[in-house]
Formats: sequence, C-alpha cells, structure tokens
Amino acid sequence: MRAGTAFLVVDVQNGFISEAGELPVAGGAEVVPIINALLPLHAVRVASQDWHPPDHGSFASNNPGRKPFDEGELDGVPQIFWPDHCVQGTRGAAFHPDLDQRPVQAVFRKGMDPRADSYSAFSDNAGRNPTGLQGYLEGLGVREVTIAGLALDYCVKFSALDARRLMPQVTVRVVVDACRPVNPKTGEDAKQEMRRHGIRLITSTQILT
Repeated sequence: MRAGTAFLVVDVQNGFISEAGELPVAGGAEVVPIINALLPLHAVRVASQDWHPPDHGSFASNNPGRKPFDEGELDGVPQIFWPDHCVQGTRGAAFHPDLDQRPVQAVFRKGMDPRADSYSAFSDNAGRNPTGLQGYLEGLGVREVTIAGLALDYCVKFSALDARRLMPQVTVRVVVDACRPVNPKTGEDAKQEMRRHGIRLITSTQILT
C-alpha cells in the first residue's frame, strides 16, 4: 500500500448492474471482483453513491412527454432523461452485494437535489452541490487518485475530469477494465476525452502485478 494514493469506487450499485434492471450497464457485475482486488492496495478508499429522491428532475417519468434517453435541459443544464434509478432507500440505490465494502472508509452521496443531475463524485452537473470529496482527499494529502466503477462514459468520466480540474497537482488514473460504459461508442469517446485532459488510462494488471 503506497501512501498518498486514493481509490474511488464510482456508483457500483444495484441500479446499474444488469440483473437489477433500472438503468443496467452491460457487464456491470464484471467490475466488482476487480474492484475488490484493487481496494486494499490504496491508502485512502472511498466510494460514491447515486442517491436520488423520487421526484428527481432527471427521471423521464417526472417530465411529461419525455421518454427514457430523450435529451433536453434540466434547470438550464443539458440533460439526458433517464429511467428512474437509485432512488433513496431502495434496493437499486444499495451497493451491489458482492462489492466488499469493508475497506471503504467514506461514502459520498450525490444526486439529492431534484433540480440537478450529478454524474461526478465531486459535484452535481450544475456545480451547486459539492459532495465534500475534494476536501476529504486534499485533507489526507492524496497525490494520486485511481478511479473505477460505473459507468465509464458518464459518472466515471466526469469524476475523473473533475479530479483533474479541481486538483491539478494530483495524478488521476482510470482503470479501464474495472469500468463499463452505458454505450460502447460513447465509452470510446470518453476514453479519448480523458486522455486529452491528461488522465492516465490503465488496466488492473498494472496495479496487481
């Protein structure tokens, strides 16, 4: 375990794992054993958790005339309208039962404001509601953040971009085989965008061997 390293597990929740059926990410369950192996190798171990109220504005069901995956705006911010998912206190919002939560030192919930979606583990899409993750990592003197989880093209990507933007002195890495995208095309686009911003894309074998 190297001092100054942090591992961020993004949204490994039932709502994003295929068998749950809310907003399934193909192959989502496959990331869990990889993440379990990587967690103990880092000094700081944190997780993010989507935690939406039932009336969240990003849900298509709360927007008459909208269907899941329609595009529009939410409170002036571009928005994809999603199926209801990860509603507070439901099975969908719970972490996947195979995720080993014992090494996790802190959980940062996001998406509670009905007026703003929240892809990044650091703040919502409107930038109004920081989760406290930045201050937590900085307070512990973290110099390297490694990220894995769901989904690569949304919450993982935006968490990595925010980590890079908010903590420019910190090395940011994404473990690509410990992530899965909602869509393979936007997953590839996300990888290119992260590379352009100086985020290192690695595989789990580079840490485990």
